[in-house]
Amino acid sequence: MTTVGAGFLAGLSLIIAIGSQNAFVLRQGLARQQVGPVVAVCMLSDIVLISAGVAGIGTLVEQAPWVLEAVRWGGAAFLTAYGVLSLRRAARGGGTLEAAARGVTRLAPALLTALALTWLNPHVYLDTVLLLGSLASGYGPDGRWLFATGAALGSVVWFLVLGYGARLASGLFARPTSWRVLDAVIGVIMLGLAASLALG
Repeated sequence: MTTVGAGFLAGLSLIIAIGSQNAFVLRQGLARQQVGPVVAVCMLSDIVLISAGVAGIGTLVEQAPWVLEAVRWGGAAFLTAYGVLSLRRAARGGGTLEAAARGVTRLAPALLTALALTWLNPHVYLDTVLLLGSLASGYGPDGRWLFATGAALGSVVWFLVLGYGARLASGLFARPTSWRVLDAVIGVIMLGLAASLALG
C-alpha cells in the first residue's frame, strides 16, 4: 500500500465514526440546505488540523524523540479503546442515527454550527492532530506529508459523499443494521491501526 493510500484509510476510518459533526452534515444533506458551505467548513478544518498535527509532531520528534514513543503508546491505547467500543456498539445494536428531514436553512447558523461541532470537540484534537500526526511521523520527514495528503483526501471524500450522497442513502441508514455493520468495520480498522502503532 502506498503512503498516500495508508493516510487515506487512516483519515477515513477516524472521521467516519458516528458523531455530532457527521450527524449534522447528514441532516443538512438530507434536507439539501447549505450543504456546500457546511461540507467546505468541515473539509478545510480537517486539512488545517491534519497539517498542524503532522508539522507539530514532526518538530517535537526532532527535538525530543521520546515524545514519539509516548504518543505512539498513548495513541495505540486510545485506538484500541475506540475500536473495542465500536465493536461493542456493533454487537449490541441500538445505535441508530436519526436523520431528520429538516436542516439549518440560513447560512450563518449553519456555518457556526459546523465550526462549533468541529473545533469544540476534544476528540478532533486526539484524532486529527495527535493520532494522525503520530502515524504520519512513522513515514519519515518526506513521507509524512504524503500520508497527510492521503488523510486530507479521505476527509474530503467522506464529507462530499456524506453531504451530497445523504439523500441517496436515506433509506439505507434508516436501518439500525446499517450502523451496526459500519461500527463493526470501524472497530476492525481502529484495532488494526492500534496494532500498527504498537508494532511500529
